[in-house]
Amino acid sequence: MAYITHCIFDMDGLLLDTERVYTEVTQQILDKYANGVKFTWDVKSQLMGRSGDESARMVVDTYKLPMTIQEYLDMTAIIQEALFPKAKLMPGVEKLIKHLKQHDIPIAVATSSTRAKFELKTSLNKEIFDLFDVIICGDDPEIKNAKPSPDLFLAAQKHLGNPPAENCLVFEDAVNGIQAGLNAKMNVVWIPDENIKALTGEDTHGAHCVLNSMEDFSPEAFSLPPFNE
Repeated sequence: MAYITHCIFDMDGLLLDTERVYTEVTQQILDKYANGVKFTWDVKSQLMGRSGDESARMVVDTYKLPMTIQEYLDMTAIIQEALFPKAKLMPGVEKLIKHLKQHDIPIAVATSSTRAKFELKTSLNKEIFDLFDVIICGDDPEIKNAKPSPDLFLAAQKHLGNPPAENCLVFEDAVNGIQAGLNAKMNVVWIPDENIKALTGEDTHGAHCVLNSMEDFSPEAFSLPPFNE
């Protein structure tokens, strides 16, 4: 297995349990404007990891909603503002982040979220996100393309001091994110939602390691200090 010196984390659905908020918000709008048609995982899985604008366009087009992309974004922003600050950490996150920090392993967040949405989502867990050395957001000036383009991970790599890509480990929950990590020539740990796993079967999408939860991650498998040290 690869010798890892730096770790880069996606956020939504990986560090924070925000994907259920996106589902809830989208369903509220479908209930109102699309006769309550169900927001299914085959559609949701295609949105994960994409920019807000791209996701909005796909929802409006897929469900033929009677609104513009901007109207959809404005509507979702109002509902998200109430729900995002309640987002909890995913299982195993606090333990791993504190462990890596304690052992001076440089860590970054690379999220498609805008900086404002990042602040909103992390407000309940600010002390954990303060441990990261670098935070890269989707609306940062250097990000030209959303995942599956590697821009977010390449920016994180640059701000971490340009370690070799083969020494970087990306943690992702979305297939778009795996592709972005691979496009950045990095190693990828995939921790998919069980609904996505059910959709994709045994396909690893090129990830070097697939886990059910961050609680199952073994640092020593990637030459990182083991938990008992």
